[in-house]
Amino acid sequence: MRILLSNDDGYFAPGLEHLAAALKAHAEVTVVAPERDRSGASNSLTLDRPLMVRRAPSGFLFVNGTPTDCVHLAVTGLLDTLPDMVISGINDGANMGDDTIYSGTVAAATEGYLLGIPSIAMSITSRNARHFDTAARVAVDLVHQHQRQPSKVWLLNVNVPDVPYDELNGFAVTRLGRRHKAEDIVRTENPRGETVYWVGASGAAADAGVGTDFHAVGERKVSVTPLQIDLTNREEARAVEAWLAPGR
Repeated sequence: MRILLSNDDGYFAPGLEHLAAALKAHAEVTVVAPERDRSGASNSLTLDRPLMVRRAPSGFLFVNGTPTDCVHLAVTGLLDTLPDMVISGINDGANMGDDTIYSGTVAAATEGYLLGIPSIAMSITSRNARHFDTAARVAVDLVHQHQRQPSKVWLLNVNVPDVPYDELNGFAVTRLGRRHKAEDIVRTENPRGETVYWVGASGAAADAGVGTDFHAVGERKVSVTPLQIDLTNREEARAVEAWLAPGR
């Protein structure tokens, strides 16, 4: 089995190192990751300049672009053989609820999915995580499940509680929760006396009820959310038709 790994924290991130080390015993692993932290890059592609691919001492390939660039380059020409699966992560921090829209971790997996490859976004649900080994073992579990029973071309968003593996309470298939709006921007001054702005932190969970990713993680369960790309709001289609009718 061939697995392509990527992330949005950069090729030097500990989560990626743990993931690669855990999977090498079970698959042929190739790493193509950004040269620096590209958190929040979402699904952006770099179209205004050429990209370069270099090899780190670890053997990882790194790209001066986004997570989406990394997977796109790998699958559409960089690799001699297509991977059987794309895994992105392990992200240092959760990607639940609205976070998935902005996440470069999810975006890298999404690109694999769009290119016809089963893909998984892996995150551990606390900053400065202590148990990357737990999330890496969960990734191995999912790969073994795929080997036993090959999946469809799914896009799975997986969030793993930051606890020892033996303290996990199993898996839960979940839906995305929702957050309150983000906190206000942070204004500071740079050394030149100019006002600069930092984007505010994510808001607290607003929809965290039973069945959500937030609820599952709170119960020390691995949250597995199947994602889709079709953004069409079919429930509103008739309402929009009615709204447009007087202008026809």
